[in-house]
Parts: sequence; C-alpha cells; structure tokens
Amino acid sequence: MTTAGPASILHYFEDLPDPRRQTNNKLHLLLDIVVIALSAVIAGCESAVEFAEFGRQKEDWFRKFLRLPNGIPAHDTFSRVFALLDPRKFHECFVRWVNALHEVTQGQVVNIDGKTVRRSFDRAAGIPALHIVSAWAAENHTVLGQVAVEDKSNEIRAIPKLLEILDLSGAIVTIDAMGCQKEVAAQLRDQGADYVLAVKENQPHLYEDLQGHFLQVVDGPDRLPGRQCHHTEETNRGRREERFYYATPVPEGPRDRDQWRDLNGVGWVIAFTTREGKGCSEVRGYISSLRPDAKNLARAVRGHWGIENGQHWVLDVVFNEDHSRARLDNAAENLALLRRLALNLIKKEETAMPSRRVKRRAAGWNEDLLAQILTAGTT
Repeated sequence: MTTAGPASILHYFEDLPDPRRQTNNKLHLLLDIVVIALSAVIAGCESAVEFAEFGRQKEDWFRKFLRLPNGIPAHDTFSRVFALLDPRKFHECFVRWVNALHEVTQGQVVNIDGKTVRRSFDRAAGIPALHIVSAWAAENHTVLGQVAVEDKSNEIRAIPKLLEILDLSGAIVTIDAMGCQKEVAAQLRDQGADYVLAVKENQPHLYEDLQGHFLQVVDGPDRLPGRQCHHTEETNRGRREERFYYATPVPEGPRDRDQWRDLNGVGWVIAFTTREGKGCSEVRGYISSLRPDAKNLARAVRGHWGIENGQHWVLDVVFNEDHSRARLDNAAENLALLRRLALNLIKKEETAMPSRRVKRRAAGWNEDLLAQILTAGTT
C-alpha cells in the first residue's frame, strides 16, 4: 500500500487491526475498504450498499492508489467489516491523525458535548440509540475525538474516558451541566487545561449559592470592575439576542468550594431573545479555573454553543446522521466516527463552495476535488 496521493491519510490507519479471521482467503484489504468507505461518505453516501456502488463507479480512479486485488468489495463486506471493527482501535487511529494536523494552542476553547444518533436503536433486540460524547475545537471546527455510551445518562462516565485520550494542555475546556463534577475539574487541571463548567440543578447547593451571589451582583453591576461585565447585542435570521455576562471572583458563600480544584471564578449569563415580537429569557451559571474576565467567559460560552451548529447540526442536516439505521454490533459507532472524519476533512480542504452539502456532491462528481479532500492536512 502506498501512502502517496489520496491514500496519504491511511498512513495513520496502517496499524488498525483487521477484525476478520486471519485466513489466506480474504479477498479485500482492510485499508482499501476503509478508504473507499471514507471517500463514499465524503461524496454523500450513507449505507454499505451505496459504498459498494460508489466504489464500482469509481474503480478506475481507486486503482490509481489502492491495490484492490479482487476489485471492489461487495456491500456485505462493508457491512461485516464495520460491524466487527474494534471502535477503540479505530478511534485511536482517528486521534493519531487529528493530533498530526491539529495542535491545541494556548487558550483554545475545546467543547465537550453529547449527541444521540436517533435511528440507531433496535427496540426488538433491546438496543438503545447510540449516544456519542465528542470533543470539538471551537475555533478550528475540528472533531478531536469521541466516546460512545448507551444513553445520555452515562455521559458522566464517558467524559473522563474521552478527556484522558486527548492532549488538552493549554486549552479551555467547556462542558455542560452533566459534566459539572469535581472529579472532572480535577482531571482537567491534572491534564494542564482550564475549565468552564455549566452549573444547573444537578448541583443544587452550588446553583443556589451562585444564584444568591449574582442576584446581588445584577442589582449593582456598576460596582463591578469593567472586565467583569460584558454586554452583547446581535440580530441573526430575524432573531434579536441580547446577553449580559458577569464574571466575579469566587464569593465566600458557596458550599464545598474547596472541593473544586483551582476554582478561581464564577460566572452568570442572562440572555434575552426576541423573535416575531415574542420574547424569552434564559439564565445560566458557570464555575471556572480562569481568573474573572467577562469577555473570556463570553468567548467560552459562545464557543460551547458553537458545537451545536458546527458539529451536531451539520451531522444531522448535511450527513443525515439522525436517519442512519446502522446498528449491528459496532457498525453505528464506527460509521459515526467515519462521518466525523469526513467532516474534518471537508472543513480542512479550503475550496470555496456554497455549502458543505454542495461540496459533498461536487466531490462525488469531481475526482480532483475528492483527492484534495482526502489529502487535506495529511500531504
């Protein structure tokens, strides 16, 4: 297998163990299967049947850089391989590739959040829908890694597993209220990262104490230093949003404050939204290892909201992830990782297109563009 040209990304997947029985009658190479499937996902394909047909239509092109000793695999082969493939090993290769093209820089915001693949359940077999906790680099719009769990309630156990496989030194990590745990804060500090953790009613004492503190702050914001209060207004798609960010040192009141590693600041965000004459408001509390700075708090909070638009929305609307019915063995988790790999590559390749959906279609038509996407960041 050569690592030149469009196959250069496979350098990072060469150690991926083949899950098939070690016999001499395997007709197709594992890396050939992976690169055809990845190319097909980039070009808009969603199932093993489509992977196989895409491969047949592009066989002459694939032969320029893949060995294909017995032609294009059948759809059953794609299904079987991705069902058997060890998702942990596949993910290790993914992280190795991401680390090669993406260096976490000082102060970069990394968001940790969960997403459910809604059609991946099998009620008859008692298999719940796959829930994936992933890490997202807010500024670069790059998926850094993922861990799969059975349901949202298991995020608490999944977050530490995801953190330990990532290089987060120098990063600012944001996590929603599910991950607001003392052990998570300590782990992030041990890994050299700062944290901004959302606080809700799952930490009732902490939330009540923050609420009492900021009720006094909001009543007298003029008494705050300038850097501890920040205000934004914007109008987007007919929706007007006004936000007030407050960041102060940790007050004396919060219970168990000493149990939160390196707790240096607390934050409060009040958001007012108006659409078509109807208004609503939302209040959120935060704790952080960062020194109080309302603009930094705003950057971290807005960065975390960006994972919804930059990753979750794109995977659902552009990659149709919520309609994926893959569920046999490891197939759902492995194909979810394949979609995230494709998303990273499409983002990394800089050819301007009207949308990511158009870019995927164009990659299916234009082999030069497809080759550029496959080599984005890996040449």
